[in-house]
Amino acid sequence: MPRKLSIARLPAGVLGAAFVLLWSTGYPAARIGLDHAAPFTLLVARFSCAGMIYGALALLSGATWPRGRVALHSAAVGLLQLALQFGALYLAAARGVNVGLIALVIGTMPIVTALLGLALGEAVRPLQWLGFAFGFTGVALAVGEGIGPGSGAGLAASIAVVVGLLAVSVGTLYQKRYASEVDLRTGLSVQHLVAALALVPFAVHEGWAFDASPALFGSLAWMIAVNSLSAFALFFVILRRGAVNQVTTLFFLMPPVTALLDYLALGDPLSELKVSGIAVAAFGVYLATRPARTSAPAPRAPAVSYRVLNAPRPAAPRSCPAPGK
Repeated sequence: MPRKLSIARLPAGVLGAAFVLLWSTGYPAARIGLDHAAPFTLLVARFSCAGMIYGALALLSGATWPRGRVALHSAAVGLLQLALQFGALYLAAARGVNVGLIALVIGTMPIVTALLGLALGEAVRPLQWLGFAFGFTGVALAVGEGIGPGSGAGLAASIAVVVGLLAVSVGTLYQKRYASEVDLRTGLSVQHLVAALALVPFAVHEGWAFDASPALFGSLAWMIAVNSLSAFALFFVILRRGAVNQVTTLFFLMPPVTALLDYLALGDPLSELKVSGIAVAAFGVYLATRPARTSAPAPRAPAVSYRVLNAPRPAAPRSCPAPGK
């Protein structure tokens, strides 16, 4: 990148906390937006606006646009992480899948990513597996009591949730390997615009259904500014800086934090079980993101002095033979 963004200089803990908070606000915002617009119509509006804003920022700053194979990698990430993931999840929510169940399934993303990463040579330490176990337990505690049978949700909607989980897992691994070194502004512009174009046919099939209510525009503005522009920028930065397993572990905190935000924004009850789940998930993230211990350096051998000690000089050769010789 020609210019270093200031957020890239922030400590990893600050970036991670901000990312979790901003990303989690997308769940209640989507719940509000889907009450006023069809899922693909809502996503096309969100992705196209965000993509154009990223593009304008890139043009104003003179950022370098990806070309050739690099551009194709960014486009592939947009199809996986944006179009396929959010398209599947928004469709499932619109068809009646409980949002708590969606949050629980997506909360297993760190485990799925770790299993996929093993096949690609990504190392997973025993302490990370322990952190995964605590993280998943915390997610289950936080959202488990709110999960009930989806009203009207069929098999296709349930499959869509699994598709969304696989899309974000594969897309994260793909971005880390092939698309994390491009400029943040141009890379995210390509990703969002490609995702918007991919979802246009589905929005046309829906008939571009929306009600133009203040609630719709308010939730859409939030998803564009906070989720697409801010949260995805943070995700881009921390994925570039950290290992995949450490970054994806933050997703364990999404469902518990979402439960807290639902309580604050939408009035959903916040029970002791949910609070316990938040604490357990946070401890799991702490374990899984701890840096690996490096082996202690070998003790240095004491310095050896090669100073020549005073020694008796050898006898000088005599010029005449000794007597008797």
